[in-house]
Amino acid sequence: MPTMYLVFDTEVANCPRNEKGQLEVSCGQVYDLGWQIIDARGRVYDEVSLINKDVFIAMPEAMREAYFADKVPQYWREIWDGKRKVVDTWQMWRLFYNACKEWNVRAVIAHNARFDVATLNATMRYQTKSRKRYFLPYGIEVWDTMKMAADTICKQANYKAFCEEHGYMTNHAIPQVRKTAEILWRFLTDNNDFTEEHTGLEDVRIEAQIFAECVRRHKAMTREAELEDDDLEVRW
Repeated sequence: MPTMYLVFDTEVANCPRNEKGQLEVSCGQVYDLGWQIIDARGRVYDEVSLINKDVFIAMPEAMREAYFADKVPQYWREIWDGKRKVVDTWQMWRLFYNACKEWNVRAVIAHNARFDVATLNATMRYQTKSRKRYFLPYGIEVWDTMKMAADTICKQANYKAFCEEHGYMTNHAIPQVRKTAEILWRFLTDNNDFTEEHTGLEDVRIEAQIFAECVRRHKAMTREAELEDDDLEVRW
């Protein structure tokens, strides 16, 4: 079996308001977690979409203030259609942990991974009253496709030209190319009309393929010895 990776994405609501009536933005709560099990070539072996009822159902005020609150009716339709599974925080953690163990996952991967890991930890701490403080399996490697893309795709002249042509540059004194998953996918698919869904599993589906493209370009750039497809292992 090839080396396996778990690519994940979260959608987040805010905690309830504090004693000053302010939303605790630093305590983001994950209501949607999606992931795929893939190999380094982007082949998909499993995918999961979970809705955390501890947030989605039990924290209505936080959900009303969520950035993508307008998607709540869509989520309900997809729950009723069986496309998404409703679980609590402990079940969400257990399913994630078991997936990493079952598939012998080499690394877990997200786009702007620091955000996703921080919000998963915040959710675990808040919902368990700090009985458990960390969401990811102990010691597992975390890779960030934003950083991977910066090392590969974003270094290429045609990506910079694409960003300059379409206004995808930062506002720094020396503008830099932007590295969002949406813009990277527009470039890779030559589809400038693409809009990210901002739902967990759907965003994972493009981020997993961004990862695979980063691997392909990294291999080409470093001129590593060719390996058999099923033996390809990445070290980032």
